[in-house]
Amino acid sequence: MRRAAATLQDVARAAGVSLSTASNALTGRGRVAEATRRRVVETAERLAFRPNTLARSFVTGRSFVVGILAEQAPGTFSMPVLIGAHGALGRHDMASLSYDAHGDPALRQEYLDRLRTRRVDGLLVVGQGPDAPSPAIGADFAAPVVHAYARPEDPTATAYGPDNVAAGRLAAEHLLGLGRSRLAVVTAAASLTAVHDRLTGVRSVLDAADLRMVGEPLHGAWRRAWGAEATDRLLAAGRPFDAVIAGNDEIAGGVRARLEDAGLRVPDDVAIVGVDNFNGFTRIEDRSLTTIDLNLPEVGAAAAAHVLRAIDGSAEPGRYTVAPSLVPGRSTLGEVVADAPPLD
Repeated sequence: MRRAAATLQDVARAAGVSLSTASNALTGRGRVAEATRRRVVETAERLAFRPNTLARSFVTGRSFVVGILAEQAPGTFSMPVLIGAHGALGRHDMASLSYDAHGDPALRQEYLDRLRTRRVDGLLVVGQGPDAPSPAIGADFAAPVVHAYARPEDPTATAYGPDNVAAGRLAAEHLLGLGRSRLAVVTAAASLTAVHDRLTGVRSVLDAADLRMVGEPLHGAWRRAWGAEATDRLLAAGRPFDAVIAGNDEIAGGVRARLEDAGLRVPDDVAIVGVDNFNGFTRIEDRSLTTIDLNLPEVGAAAAAHVLRAIDGSAEPGRYTVAPSLVPGRSTLGEVVADAPPLD
């Protein structure tokens, strides 16, 4: 027979306090002696007491729900952010109510109105990256608002994103640490924020080592075909290079294929580093490419944690970044892939 769930009355009786004292001790309201509060909390844990959320709402005036509004939930990069956010909220016993605007301004406004009506305790807005403006929510949204993987139009808005400058530094430091000194860069359009920031990181490492990039960065698209075309240009230019930093894993794939077509060995002749850890998204066990993981689930988790702190009044607004990490692979280390982190 299944054991009945413990009630607040059970906790109060076992702790030897009144019902109101037990309630105040567990919600942090009212004046309760610290020793009594500890006794009530320990009793609640021993009895596996789980407070009724509806009752807590009546007592505290809170919904214990965080709204999540995504611009494009199924996106390759927004989905990991959402997964991280949901996980963080769940660990704090906070429910979430999610909507996907599908990039439609009218739908976005409708969902904002719904979330406002539901009186959520906080709102997490998940965007589509640093080059996709995230519309201002407006001061009439009473709950704290935090943006993740987005560039809010409101300069005072709080936002979390990956540290692309650090991603560029990490790629260059890894290659220099392996003795490579003639680095070329193949990436996407120069106008993109992520491209600019990653190049800033690469250049800072090269400058510190008194080295120069091989030629100018080659700018194109986030596509494998561009990686192959750019490699043809590198080879035709006749300037020796022993490493390529690719703007993403797709570009890196094109670079590698064209180098091998030209009879060059990876990594013996040319080492390659990508960005995104795309195989990490798809859960494919493949260490063929050394790549920089932007840790997008951690971006979502950090943003969600900020929402919770803001609800409690203990968060500072601002723009925050989450550090990337290196995922070593055979494109720089050959068959000896050291310290490769697990995918799970």
